[in-house]
Amino acid sequence: MDLWTIAALLLLAVWAAGTFAFPAPGWVHLLLTAGVFILIWRTVVRATPDPRDPDRR
Repeated sequence: MDLWTIAALLLLAVWAAGTFAFPAPGWVHLLLTAGVFILIWRTVVRATPDPRDPDRR
């Protein structure tokens, strides 16, 4: 697990706390969007092989 994945999970946790504990304004939902985006991005990056690495075929 890298730093970006941890940051995405923290964003999702802050979004959940903000949504369920307070009357969340619209900008709080940007945390959800950013957290899901970063999580999907890092999952795809980790699963994509490096084209310059000849051993990963």
